[in-house]
Amino acid sequence: MLASSPADPSIYPPIYPPADPLQPPENSAVSGVQIPLLGQSLAELTAWVQQQGQPAYRGKQLHQWLYQQGARSLTEISVFPKAWRTELADYPIGRSSLHYRSAASDGTVKFLLRLSDGQIVETVGIPSFKAGAGVDFSQLDRLTVCVSSQVGCPMACDFCATGKGGFQRNLAAHEIVDQVLTVQEDFGLRVSNIVFMGMGEPLLNVDHLLTAVRSLNQDVGIGQRQMTISTVGIPGRIRRLAEHRLQTTLAVSLHASNQALREQLIPTARQYPLEALLAECRDYVQVTGRRVTFEYILLAGLNDCPTHALELAAHLRGFQSHVNLIPYNPIQEVDYKRPDEQRIQAFVQALKQQNIAVSVRRSRGLAADAACGQLRASRSSSR
Repeated sequence: MLASSPADPSIYPPIYPPADPLQPPENSAVSGVQIPLLGQSLAELTAWVQQQGQPAYRGKQLHQWLYQQGARSLTEISVFPKAWRTELADYPIGRSSLHYRSAASDGTVKFLLRLSDGQIVETVGIPSFKAGAGVDFSQLDRLTVCVSSQVGCPMACDFCATGKGGFQRNLAAHEIVDQVLTVQEDFGLRVSNIVFMGMGEPLLNVDHLLTAVRSLNQDVGIGQRQMTISTVGIPGRIRRLAEHRLQTTLAVSLHASNQALREQLIPTARQYPLEALLAECRDYVQVTGRRVTFEYILLAGLNDCPTHALELAAHLRGFQSHVNLIPYNPIQEVDYKRPDEQRIQAFVQALKQQNIAVSVRRSRGLAADAACGQLRASRSSSR
């Protein structure tokens, strides 16, 4: 077993990078910083309207217009006095603008959203239909949003398009919630599921992540059990997440069956031994009572042999977990290949023979620019 060693903090950005323009100073009420309204709770919105000299009941009206009616400006809220709407015309609600939209034949829609500072972030709406229904929205089973938590990503995983684009900053809570509302409005259907598997590492943005989860649950009305938080693993952050005892699913991106191979694919793994990561995951299961999903991307000839499956099974035996295999979606920047179906099924069977719960996640969406981060890389230059 590898010894757990302290991680080098220099390779991980702080929860709020110093250059984060969306993290207001602690005395923002005094400094006059206008904090966007989206992502705030009913109680917070009620306090805000009262600070503006309005009666408390306007907080409930504001809450409804933000989260149920999708207001993009306070001038749209017709139940507010006209003079007050005019006075607050420039106050930020926190909605983005659409930079680019691309739809696939299976109903998946990918969005590039322009944020208030001009940065571009990716989000995806993924409809799933009842068996045999084809692409028939009257037979929709669920609508999932793949949400980004950062602009870019600092983890620099070798196979990932987002990591190739570098890291800009964390997303604020309102920018996360906005992605879900955007998809909901575009489809004209209620979002049922959320996966924090878009651009960025969610556990490097814990505070904004937790605020967004609360808002999506309590304000937008999406159950925590229908949310999945994906992480490549940040020392100490899984235990920190466990302390909040969320009902969300934790998905940990392993992508390798041993430490040496994981370091090859995920540079930051050099500072976080596999055994230390798995120990933290076991603590998470013990504290929360919820199983962990392990994401494993299959790369032809590199980590997709039955021997790798047996090695992975040895790590997970007796673990309250589930393995989600992801056949690689090729990107232009690297030479990794997707394994053929025979190798995929051989890997599946090797895990099943070891009594490891396993499933295969099939790609959805665009044939071109399908990998997370690729669409942003190809389109964000056309600002």
